[in-house]
Amino acid sequence: MNTDISGIWPWVATIGLALVTLVTRSFFMIPEREVRLPEWFKRGLKYAPLAALAAVIAPEVVMNQGQLITTLADARLPAVLCATLYFWFQRSILGTIVLGMAVYLPLHIGLGW
Repeated sequence: MNTDISGIWPWVATIGLALVTLVTRSFFMIPEREVRLPEWFKRGLKYAPLAALAAVIAPEVVMNQGQLITTLADARLPAVLCATLYFWFQRSILGTIVLGMAVYLPLHIGLGW
């Protein structure tokens, strides 16, 4: 198998990826009139950012190097708990981030969790 990357294939891959990106991002600008979406679909789209965020954050909180966390001595767990409780009562995104980091950093850096 040839692993030389100095040929034409990196250019083909780059151009191909650029074309795919261009087509998918301009897909909604192609029609001349607005595309009608069902109401149930529009309501579902409101939850897409939250679902994507949860899909990224949840594995980072409960896993360490591809394995489930088996100890409670992990700085992420108390940080997530405190941040979640703060957000539940205050509904402040900035405060949630600040409190989560204020709990996480001393435990992670100071105690080595």
